[in-house]
Amino acid sequence: MKTKFAASVLSALLYAQGLLGFAALATVLLKERARAEITASADLPTGPTVIVVR
Repeated sequence: MKTKFAASVLSALLYAQGLLGFAALATVLLKERARAEITASADLPTGPTVIVVR
């Protein structure tokens, strides 16, 4: 009976570790995506642009 309990506890811990790993990966990917969007929006001019052609 103790071996079944130990196996179920180990299984639950491995499952929780997998969920935490997935959450960490998603966090890193979303952070990189947000940083890329901020960089892209910083490159765009914010005010009115005047082009003079002579």
